[in-house]
Order: sequence, then C-alpha cells, then structure tokens
Amino acid sequence: MPRKRSSLVHKIVRIISMILIAVAATLAILALITQAGVLLLERAYPARGRMIEVAGGAVHVVDTGPRDAAGPPVVLIHGASSNLESMRQPLGARLAEKHRVILVDRPGHGWSTRARIGDSTPDIQGRMIEQALEKLGIDRAVFVVHSWAGALGARMALDYPRRVAGLVMLAPVAYPWPGGVGQYNKIISTPVIGPLLAHTITLPLGYLLAEPGARGVFLPQIMPDGFVRDSATPLLLRPREFIANAQDLVTLKEAVREQAPRYADITAPVVVISGDGADKTVSTSIHSRPIAAAEPNAKQIVLPDVGHMVQHAAPELVVAEIAAMIGRIAPGPAAAAQRSQ
Repeated sequence: MPRKRSSLVHKIVRIISMILIAVAATLAILALITQAGVLLLERAYPARGRMIEVAGGAVHVVDTGPRDAAGPPVVLIHGASSNLESMRQPLGARLAEKHRVILVDRPGHGWSTRARIGDSTPDIQGRMIEQALEKLGIDRAVFVVHSWAGALGARMALDYPRRVAGLVMLAPVAYPWPGGVGQYNKIISTPVIGPLLAHTITLPLGYLLAEPGARGVFLPQIMPDGFVRDSATPLLLRPREFIANAQDLVTLKEAVREQAPRYADITAPVVVISGDGADKTVSTSIHSRPIAAAEPNAKQIVLPDVGHMVQHAAPELVVAEIAAMIGRIAPGPAAAAQRSQ
C-alpha cells in the first residue's frame, strides 16, 4: 500500500511539473511574441516630433503651425489609452492653419517616457509638461484637454496660472465618481502580476480587442474608418505604456478628490464642451456641469446626442471656440483700436 501511494504521489508531481513547464513555455513564447510585436509597432508608428528631457523623463511634442501667429499657441493634450495622434487628426491640422500648435504625448504615453511608473497623477505630469513648454520657449498658451487630461488641465491652471492663458475642456474628468476604473487596470497596476501579464498576453489579446473597444468610446457616433490605425492606438499595447495607462486610471480618482476643492481658484477663462447623457465613458453630470459651475470664468456647451469623442463629433465647433478664446486673449489690431477709442 505505501508503494502504491508513493507511486500516485510521483504521478501527481510529474503531472504538475509538466503543467508548470507547459505554462512557462507558453509564457515564454508569448513574451517573445510581445517583444517582436513592440518592435513592429514602433517601426510602424515612429516618433514624429521632438523629445524634450525633463525631470523624471522625456516629453515627446509635435510643434506645428506658424510660429508668428497672433495670440498664444494651442497645446493639445490627449486622454487615457491614447497619444497625441488622437488630438492631431480632428483638431491639430485644422488649428495649425492659423495658430502655432503643440501636440503632447503625456508622460508614459506615445513616445514620452517617465522614469517612475508611479508618476501617474495630474500634478506630476503637469509639472513635466510645464518644464517641456518652458524649454520650447512657450510662455502662455491655450490648453485643450480631453477626458483624463481634463484633470491635468485643471491642475496646470491651478499650479501654473501664468502658463495657462485659457482652458478648453473636452468631456473632462474632474471629480471623484462612483465605482472604479475596471478590474483589469487594478490587476495590471499590481506589482509582479501586472508586468507579467503586460509582457505576455496584453499585446496579442489587445490586437483582438482594440477595434471594438475604440468603437465603444465613440458611441453613439460611428468611429471613423481606420481610426485605430491612423491614431497609432496600438502603441498602447506595449507593456510599459499599458502599465502606465493602468496606473494613471487607478490613481486618478484620489487625485481629483484632492484638487477639486480648489477649482474656484482657476483664473483663466474656461470652456467646457461635452455630450449629454449619451457619453457613457465620462458622465457630464458628474464632471462637466460641476466644474463649469465651480469655475468663475467658465462657459459650458452641452451637445445633444454626442458621446465621449467630442473632438471628432464636433471638430468645427471646438476649433471655433478655441479661436474665439484666442481672440479674446489677444485680439487683432482692429479690435484693439476699437477698444482704445
């Protein structure tokens, strides 16, 4: 009987060993696939701007449009799960016809880097972007921020009021919200387990989920053909960026809880543009309406039947509001002469 029991134990150990070897081999193959995928992605979507070294990393910016344009430049900052290309397509090209435009990859996203994954909050990323603008020689600018970057734009207006001449917020996150940010973000931001998953299954699985995930953010609008490709969205699937994005989302709720009581101190003119209840990603009633009410110099525009991607749903309106803000900040010679009479 002891021999039979010993034989059974050996069989169980052998089976477990074979399973572990198979799992390890599978993970190794997935890791190799991921590394090969990263090389292909970075070749397909190379950096097209300038890398500016700042404390804690490097900020990738695309500086376009006429340098001698009247009025302050426009700084475009993207939200979560994206990069500067998501702001270039609908807004950057239009604005650059008449204005200097600075498109920014947030630290950890696109081609921008951050030395510490934990540098995920609006105040830290705002500091890094502010340093990059200083090195670019940008004095005052109009900041156009989408979604996650709504909290960043508000924080920069508080921390660097001389830098922020105006603030245009598109479907912004600004306040704590009920619930969380998705269990997978918590898992990916967990030490050891998160990096293990990010370096093995995230990229292969992400290729299958990128298109339907992006379509969901656009609803009820229809996602433009080729958006995922044209916006370089697959760069998000790289392990370091996927982990950074998850960390940004996990830490955002506490960050806005801390800064929200200060919104009444924002002195820059603000325009808040969002969809109505059709935006299922960021609630207008929780974020846009309260921040517009809290800021003393705010104008609010709520668009009926418009979802989260305001810049794609109504680009002409957004560009017109940005231009109007620039005109109020730095009016042309005729307007200035009329005022002086």
